Amino acid sequence: MDRIARHLDELRRAYRGGAWHGPALGEVLADVSAEEAAARPLATHTIAEIALHATAWTEEVARRLDGGAPSLPARGDWPEAGPITETTWAGILADLDRARAALEAAVERFPADRLDETVGGPTYDAPLGIGITYATMLHGLAQHDAYHAGQIALLKAALRRGRPQPER
Repeated sequence: MDRIARHLDELRRAYRGGAWHGPALGEVLADVSAEEAAARPLATHTIAEIALHATAWTEEVARRLDGGAPSLPARGDWPEAGPITETTWAGILADLDRARAALEAAVERFPADRLDETVGGPTYDAPLGIGITYATMLHGLAQHDAYHAGQIALLKAALRRGRPQPER
């Protein structure tokens, strides 16, 4: 498997499933209702806010792969969710799916010989994701997905505590 194919595989596992660490971001979001997406059972972001954040950074990484200069995501780092209805929640999930498809296409187009080039110059800035290689940026996005999938799993557990769950 070449380097681009390995990155695609890692990103797909982190979002679609088959990840070593457990449920992928898309899997953990699949059964979330709009009511759950909007709820704040813990003093943290809501599931909807996390999904919007994941979409924003997925779009930003794809934009960088397509030659865009690094910046904060166009939507902002933590976009406002606003009121969440079944329709808006479905739209948020559809936007994330579209962003992931665009990311995969950008990774497929990206020349493997550029994976070791530095994103945005040599000065490291973790919040902006610069001063790292494109390869590290792609690994970082998969790690970002895993981190937020874990947060969402905890939020779901807090929301569903005491409610009967379907047998698996």
